[in-house]
Amino acid sequence: MLEVYDALLLVSFGGPEGMKDVEPFLHNVLAGRNVPAQRMKEVAHHYELFNGVSPINQQNRNLIKALRHELDLHGPNIPIYWGNRNWHPFLAEAISQMQNDGVKNALAFVTSAYSSYSSCRQYRENIACAAQAAGVAPNIEKIRPYFNHPKFVEANAERVKSALASFENRDDVCLAFTAHSIPESMAQGCDYECQLSETARLVAACAGFQNWKLCFQSRSGPPTQPWLEPDICTYIQQCHDQGVRNLVIAPIGFVSDHMEVIYDLDTQAQQLCQKLGILMARAGTAGTHPAFVTMIRNLIEERMYDRPRLAAGQLGASKDLCDSQCCPLTSAAETGIR
Repeated sequence: MLEVYDALLLVSFGGPEGMKDVEPFLHNVLAGRNVPAQRMKEVAHHYELFNGVSPINQQNRNLIKALRHELDLHGPNIPIYWGNRNWHPFLAEAISQMQNDGVKNALAFVTSAYSSYSSCRQYRENIACAAQAAGVAPNIEKIRPYFNHPKFVEANAERVKSALASFENRDDVCLAFTAHSIPESMAQGCDYECQLSETARLVAACAGFQNWKLCFQSRSGPPTQPWLEPDICTYIQQCHDQGVRNLVIAPIGFVSDHMEVIYDLDTQAQQLCQKLGILMARAGTAGTHPAFVTMIRNLIEERMYDRPRLAAGQLGASKDLCDSQCCPLTSAAETGIR
């Protein structure tokens, strides 16, 4: 028997919206994590360059507006709530409101497409903790990872094509995909790297690229700890050494423009490319692309109405319910300041 869901909870990382928010936000992110103090200072400075405002909250507001329009047109007619892990509106606030509104059984859409402790399991734990704190809270079930959903691939491929259009000569353009790096010890316990490689392959094929590379960015752990590589700036230097002069960077590991995107790519990587004489174009994230918004509706419908579970490529659709041992917490689970 299919479950009856009466609401959708959009779950995201959260971000500061002014300089007064930056320090408490970073303390929320780093609570209990072994991240060097210098790294925290560096990231605080990144926010200073943008007046303390992360773009992620406004992008979530835009996504909710686009999704509301999509559901109004096509159904299902369910309310949308929004809760963050690290900043207002917090998950606990959203779940308390859902409880007050009489929501009984909800789906949660997490703005992370891939499986790892920080990008999947931790969000489920966050939801469970917030629900427990609320007392008699709604039942909330996370929607499956969607890294290979055809509409996610389509949205990212169209963003890559748009970036490619900025080059006069498109024959010698290289394509680099990026995602948030995680510790190798964490990567060994999940499908994060495999899923990213599959998304990169599918997006590159859809965009007509054969020359592409999966890179990583935004590592935050101590230098002695191995994280997934190559770093995007290391790869840019390698591109220069190999005579590459035109480069598209597509941050497929992010569904919207987090601070890592606008600083690590639009600022830091762009400055390096300019120094090396490489013309760089950054592809947009899925954001509010119509295909991405449609994908969210598809994911809701497959749970509510037993619609086909769409998946491109070779890995198939992810399971709705994760195994108890999937994406385990490791001692190196110190990923990400966004």
